[in-house]
Amino acid sequence: MPTPADRPSDSDDPFAVVEAAQVSARETVPVERPTEPVGRDRPTEAVGRDRPTEAVDRPTEAVQVEDKPTVMVDDKVLGERPTVKVPGQRRPPGPPRRAPLPVAVAFATLWAAVLCYLPVAAVIGLARTLEGQGGLGGAAHAGLAGWLLGHGVPIGTSIGPLGLPPLLLTFLIVWRLNRAGLHVTRAIGARRSGRVGDTLLVGFGIALVYSLLGSVAALAVDGKGTEVTPARAAINFFVLGLIGALAGSLRGTDALSALARRTPAPLRAGLRTGVMAALFVLAAGAAVTGLSVAVGGGQAADTISAYRTGVAGQAGITLLSLAYGANAAVWAAAYLLGPGFALGTGSAIRLTEVTAGPLPTLPLLAGLPDGPMGAAGAVLLTVPVLAGMAAGWLLVLRFNREGDRADPPWSLVVGGGLLAGPAAGLVLGALCRASGGPLGDGRLATIGPDPWQVALIATAVIGVSAAIGAAAARTFGPRPKS
Repeated sequence: MPTPADRPSDSDDPFAVVEAAQVSARETVPVERPTEPVGRDRPTEAVGRDRPTEAVDRPTEAVQVEDKPTVMVDDKVLGERPTVKVPGQRRPPGPPRRAPLPVAVAFATLWAAVLCYLPVAAVIGLARTLEGQGGLGGAAHAGLAGWLLGHGVPIGTSIGPLGLPPLLLTFLIVWRLNRAGLHVTRAIGARRSGRVGDTLLVGFGIALVYSLLGSVAALAVDGKGTEVTPARAAINFFVLGLIGALAGSLRGTDALSALARRTPAPLRAGLRTGVMAALFVLAAGAAVTGLSVAVGGGQAADTISAYRTGVAGQAGITLLSLAYGANAAVWAAAYLLGPGFALGTGSAIRLTEVTAGPLPTLPLLAGLPDGPMGAAGAVLLTVPVLAGMAAGWLLVLRFNREGDRADPPWSLVVGGGLLAGPAAGLVLGALCRASGGPLGDGRLATIGPDPWQVALIATAVIGVSAAIGAAAARTFGPRPKS
């Protein structure tokens, strides 16, 4: 039954009473509308007022919150974090950039010349300044003269030609030229190419530019008080430039390995063994020189203190002795081989004879022997023999390390040992030629060993001893591991 609408208690309007009676006379009917779920993939439709409302059924997922510790970021924490290197931008593919050969040769040769000239000029300029003869022009001129002397270029003076090169400076020059050849090889893109043509091109290019620098330096030094022949300077600079640059370019292009593979095995073994034996003899000469100077240390100290030039002059004399220390090592090697060396015209310094006149008062000469060695000389003569035997022994050990279980053939062992003699003689003869020279027109016009005598004796001694050492290692030495 319909429920009559409640009449407002405070209404006296008759129209309100009639409206309330009509509303109470209506019957209320419940309406049921089905509800359909709508998934995620169902297209969305506009829902109007007269259309049923559809519920959206979306799954509810629980959010997992990880238990992470709270880190306080400060400068210390940021500093302890690992640094990651970000790779740089890659270059676009294409041929490598190469420097032109003339530019690379000119720059590398000029840089090598500057690095060899500056130390000489600095030492000479410092000595002149401390002695009261300062001046940039004079220091540069004297430095050029010393630099030319290091290349073996004789310099004419009022007392005669000065042609005794400080061999330590010569070694520095050859080493810098070697680095120049290596740098040019890399700059033109010929590194590890194995081409002999690139090696010769680099070597001759550096030698020509260096020869031009030597001519310019000779023209700058040639003048009042000093006479230098530009042609002689050009030849000496060209030879040293070619030797040093070829050594560096052979390493850079790896053409040395290519040439070694084409060389017969006995010749290759003989060259390597001969150079090693020559280095052993030179090392023995350097040791004898150092020991002799150390024994005569009191005389050397008295020689230095005899110069009344102050600290600067004594330091200059010490540096001069060090510059000629390499010459003394070569002379001592010739002394051990037997021919000895000369310190002036008509003088002879040998194991069996010591004849020398008045000598310059230099600390380096304090280690000269006072007379023949006698029985001790026979012991010293065995030093080159032992050096050759050691080189021959190492030759067989190298064969065993590079080969297999079988021992190297006798032809290779004995042939390599005998060919080591000429190789060692050539190296020692060339060093003896480079270490000598005149000091004026007087009695000191002849200084240094005779290169031909040293070369011939070294060839015989090293060749036989190296062959004996190689044969002994082949017979009694360790066998290669399987």
